[in-house]
Amino acid sequence: MTYEGGFRVGDVLSVACPFTETVVESGVTWDYLPVRRPWWSIDADSDLFHWNGVVALGVRNGNPSPGNPSELFRTEPPPNRLKAGDPCRVGIPPTLVHVTSVDRHDPPLETGWLPRPALTVTVLPLGMSYQEYPDGSHLDGFGHGLHPGDGTPYVFELLMRPYAFLRADDEVADADGRAWLHRGPWNWDAFDRAAPGPGPVWPLTLLTRTGVPRSAGDAEAVATGTATGSHQDTVRRWMSLTGASPTVT
Repeated sequence: MTYEGGFRVGDVLSVACPFTETVVESGVTWDYLPVRRPWWSIDADSDLFHWNGVVALGVRNGNPSPGNPSELFRTEPPPNRLKAGDPCRVGIPPTLVHVTSVDRHDPPLETGWLPRPALTVTVLPLGMSYQEYPDGSHLDGFGHGLHPGDGTPYVFELLMRPYAFLRADDEVADADGRAWLHRGPWNWDAFDRAAPGPGPVWPLTLLTRTGVPRSAGDAEAVATGTATGSHQDTVRRWMSLTGASPTVT
């Protein structure tokens, strides 16, 4: 990664992975291109999964078109020029995404490959918004689960972190005197239970940090971060970068 501090929901990132030599395996279809994963090894101690070293890259009609969100990884040459046994390279060209969830695994997940993932970062590509099925169960199918630290040489660049100076469950007071609970970039609860309207009015004053009294340094960071601009400006900038709609999750 090219930045510190881990991942947060709402982060706008550029993700890339250097293209690495591999080979196409048998079973090529118009929807999938099976290739040997060059960065993982088989987990011989896995009791749940018996992985064969192959992953199926999603393609559409044999083509990884730029408008096809089914797969972040690409091949050189493209899938429509490949057949079983062909050498190729697999990687991710620099791609803009935004983070919809961050999940840590202790112990690391048993997946059938090594290293076992200790972190899952779910991202959506440019133009895709978070959606749920009516039962609220999961993403609409366009979310990509990445495992930083699983041996894949991802390169991340942080382009924007909305409300970087706040943490989940911070309590703040806005310029209109309303108190708010900050649950995430687009998730604000007004303590007066009135309609939230367009969101908190800047500048903000930090009242408590995740349930404990604020420190002077934390309070100064929030005051400085909201001295100019507005909540609406933050939303507009985020939307202009992602081409997506901010959604409470």
